Amino acid sequence: MYKTDFCRSNPLKWNSADSFLPLMFNIDKSISMKKLFYSLLLLVLLAACTTETKHVVVTGIDATKKPGDDFFMYVNGIWYDSAKIPGTQSGVGSYSFLNYPQRIRLQAILDSVSKASTTPGSIEQRVGDFYLSGMDTATIESRGYDPIKPTLEQIDAIANVASLLKFVAEQETTMNSSILAFRVGPDVKKSSINIGQLSQTGTGLPEKGYYFKDDAQTVKVQDAYKKYVAALFELTGVDAATATKNADIVYKIEKQLAESHKTNIERRNVQANYNKLAVADMVKRQPNLNWTTVFDDMGVKTDSINMQQPAYYDQLNTMLKSVSINDWKVYLKAKTLNRYASILSKPFSNTAFEYAKVLSGQAVRKPRGEEMTEAVDRSIGHALAQLYVKKYFPEEAKQRMMVLVDNLKKSFEARVNKLEWMSDSTKAKALEKLGTFREKIGYPEKWRDYSNVSVNKDTYFENWLSASKNEYLYMLAKIDKPIDKTEWRTTPPTVTASNNPSQNEINFPAGILQPPYFDLNADDALNYGGIGMVIGHEITHSFDDQGAQFDKDGNVKNWWTKDDYEQFKAKTQQVIDQYNQFTVLDSVHVKGALTVGENTADIAGIAIAYDAFKLTEQGKSGEKLDGFTPDQRFFISIARIWRVKTTDEFMRNYVNTNPHSPAKWRVNGPLMNFTPFYNAFDVKEGDKMYKPESERIVVW
Repeated sequence: MYKTDFCRSNPLKWNSADSFLPLMFNIDKSISMKKLFYSLLLLVLLAACTTETKHVVVTGIDATKKPGDDFFMYVNGIWYDSAKIPGTQSGVGSYSFLNYPQRIRLQAILDSVSKASTTPGSIEQRVGDFYLSGMDTATIESRGYDPIKPTLEQIDAIANVASLLKFVAEQETTMNSSILAFRVGPDVKKSSINIGQLSQTGTGLPEKGYYFKDDAQTVKVQDAYKKYVAALFELTGVDAATATKNADIVYKIEKQLAESHKTNIERRNVQANYNKLAVADMVKRQPNLNWTTVFDDMGVKTDSINMQQPAYYDQLNTMLKSVSINDWKVYLKAKTLNRYASILSKPFSNTAFEYAKVLSGQAVRKPRGEEMTEAVDRSIGHALAQLYVKKYFPEEAKQRMMVLVDNLKKSFEARVNKLEWMSDSTKAKALEKLGTFREKIGYPEKWRDYSNVSVNKDTYFENWLSASKNEYLYMLAKIDKPIDKTEWRTTPPTVTASNNPSQNEINFPAGILQPPYFDLNADDALNYGGIGMVIGHEITHSFDDQGAQFDKDGNVKNWWTKDDYEQFKAKTQQVIDQYNQFTVLDSVHVKGALTVGENTADIAGIAIAYDAFKLTEQGKSGEKLDGFTPDQRFFISIARIWRVKTTDEFMRNYVNTNPHSPAKWRVNGPLMNFTPFYNAFDVKEGDKMYKPESERIVVW
């Protein structure tokens, strides 16, 4: 809801002659010029005390709660207590859950273009027919699992390690990964060039720890996964006893592979994930993998690869001989069935959902239209994005964002210059890095070409497979080639923001440039507390525990003095220690070491946004809106953008696997470290969020 205030201290210029017309047309022709003069003077005076400043009305604050006890619930408690999580979702609210209304928008576009007469080969035809093919459930049901029978027959024909690896390599070209995880991305020590990358893989559970913990909740997930794998085999005609045996074989192989895995926390070590090896040396180190032939079968032409986690491929090299071919065949069938289950007939897709809901808490499947919208977005998303941007993204939003980003960068620069713990030489390097930032806002300069993707109305599986093959070839074409700095990874309708340290860039897709993050009609307090905080957060990622290891060119290269870096690490350790204390569910705590990068970015992001806000006219004033000061509205906005409610199942998995803290602690955690918040809401000793000033963490 929007409203206009009148007679504020900053009168706006009269800019609409149309506003005079009704009165002028009603003036009697006999009226004296003197009376007319005074009438017009009155109108000018009224205009002078009128402002066009619009703002979003702040409502829903729970005045029964103290802001200093739990600010998240003070702002969001009324909403939180009444919000219902739809059965088709694992959560509701802002951030990633805003992708739900985005899907509805995208679905409306797809419903429209799929019914229209379109030109063959056009964007509209491709996205429309892809959507229609997925909506043709009668054809999909009639085919059962026929589309993957040829792949399963290929697995049956595997006779030795050589034929096993040939199958695995050829499946990589359709993005059906099993024991290999290949991609192409920047060489982080020579960031102008793309390089082939191999990472650990091979498991089906969310993270390494799920294979080795024995608490009740973890065992529940383990059992559900084994049940799921067995059910997939049964759907292909395997008897129940054999299917259960097969599931045990698969789980045993995965657990062996998991032994070599690094944890999510260990994988945060940027230096440890860089192991550039000549292909010839890889052949010597892991002879059973026969890398030369594997890469030939994958179409990979290169002389070196970054093997991010070599221990995994060392383990795989051993297991190719220690695990029987028959067991490997069972494993590969399970991987194939899992890969395609969601796009096959209902018995398969329903079985996949039954396992997924154990992890997410989502009660029922999404409507078919929503699922197919997601499928189109995943497969040819940049084509669909063009239609979205044309319909929903105002260009003035992009211009306003550019101003906000510039202001936030100036704010960060000022904070760096004021740091007491950092030497001048390191400050100069930090500011040099800040000065070379690249911003991507809204949508790409050039759009992806999907002309090689074959799309027909009645071949959903083949459409999906064609898109997968196209994605692989698109990726492969980049190997050992210069980086395309205009490329977008995220589709523009996605509600997210990101930082790419190897390119020293920040990205704000069109999807996040909407309320509650950004509103052209909102006052500065809400926009700086919303998208401003997000901008500050993404800027800080270039200077968090990982980003700080990249220089201005995006290379992993030390630009710190030894003493400065030690002080920086001590400060991030404070962040880890503090967040470890935050309780999420019963005995479940935030993993400080996993979330340290995001928490550092949250803490600094708020400070940067606040400093930038204080440079605006509203930030300098003390004038209240809706009963709240500008500073209070700023902090309220921060709490609103993380307004999220999830299932417990989702949250348990989230804490184990996601590098972000849960929403409540993305609000309360940073704010308890920020003195202006204390001042805005009169937070005092005895309040639950209170920390003595000496204990409030400031990194940047």
